[in-house]
Amino acid sequence: MQETRLDTARIRAARQVIDPVFLDSPLYRCEALEPVLGCAVSIKLETANPVRSFKARGTEVIASLLAGQGSSAVVCASAGNLGQALAWSGRGRGLDVTVVASRFATAAKLERIRALGARLELVDGDHEAARERAAAIARYDGIRLVEDSLDLETCEGAATIGLELVEAAPSFDAVLIALGGGALATGVGHVVKACAPHAEVICVQPLGAPAMTHSWHRRRVVTTDSADTIADGVAGRYPVPAVLDDLLLVADDAVLVRESSIVAGMRTLLDQAGLVVEPSAALGVAAILEDRDRFAGRHVVTIVCGSNVDPDAYRRWVATAPVRESRES
Repeated sequence: MQETRLDTARIRAARQVIDPVFLDSPLYRCEALEPVLGCAVSIKLETANPVRSFKARGTEVIASLLAGQGSSAVVCASAGNLGQALAWSGRGRGLDVTVVASRFATAAKLERIRALGARLELVDGDHEAARERAAAIARYDGIRLVEDSLDLETCEGAATIGLELVEAAPSFDAVLIALGGGALATGVGHVVKACAPHAEVICVQPLGAPAMTHSWHRRRVVTTDSADTIADGVAGRYPVPAVLDDLLLVADDAVLVRESSIVAGMRTLLDQAGLVVEPSAALGVAAILEDRDRFAGRHVVTIVCGSNVDPDAYRRWVATAPVRESRES
C-alpha cells in the first residue's frame, strides 16, 4: 500500500496518552440487527464515553502535545462533537479552549461545550463560516488552531479505533465508516488496510452533503455550494486536499445515502439495538438498508460514532421512520 500521512507507530503510541475512558469501546455482534439487515453486524460503540463520540481520541493526543509544549490556549471550529471533545481534553490539561460554531448547530451540543468550560463563540452561517472565524482567532491571538481531519492527531487518534477492530474482530469482511472531513475514515482505513487488507473499507456520506464522496470518485477536490442534511457532523462542503489524498489510498468505496435511509437507520438502531444515535452514526446502517444484496451473508462492522442529538428532533425523526418488520432467518 502507498503511504498515507499517517504512521502506524504513532497510532500505537497514541494509546499511551489518550485517557483510557475513551479507549477499548464496546465491540459486539448485534444479532438482533441481522434479520432486518440480512448480514452479520458488529457494532463498535464510540458513544460509551463522557463526550459521547469518538472525537476525544484525537483531542486527547492534541491536548497532551500542547500541554507538553507549555501551550495554554487552543481554538477550533466545530459542529459540536469536536468542540465537546476539545473542551474535555483541554480542561483536563489546563488549556484555555475556544470553540467557534454556527448558531444553528444542535443546541444540546452547544450547551455541553459551555458546560465543559470552553468559551463558545457563535457565528452566522454554516460550519465553513465557523472555520474561517476560528482561523482568524488563531492568527490574532497566536494560538494553536485545531483543524479536524487536516491535523494528523485527529486522524491518528481516530485510528486507534482501527487497532481495536483488527485486534478484536479479525474476521470481518467490511467496515462502514461515516465520512465527513475524513479523520475517522482515513484513520480507521489506514489501520484496516495495513493490518486486515482483506476487509473492505466503505465510506458513507449523506446525499445532501456529498463533497468528499464526489471528490473520492473524481480523484480531485469537489466543493459544494451548500449542505442539506440532518447529519450535521458530516456536513462539510470543502474537502481538504491532503485528507482526500489519504482517503484515495485507504477507501475501497464511497457511497451516498438518502435522508430517509438515515432516519430509518436511526430507528433500526433504536428498535433492534436499543441505541439512541445521532444521524451521522446511523450512516453505516443506512448504507446496508439501501443495498442489502451487496452485504448479504457478509460480516460487517459499523462504527456508531456519536450520540449527541437534540431530543426533540430525535423524537420527530424516529416517529416518522418506517417500522421495518423482521424477516424470518
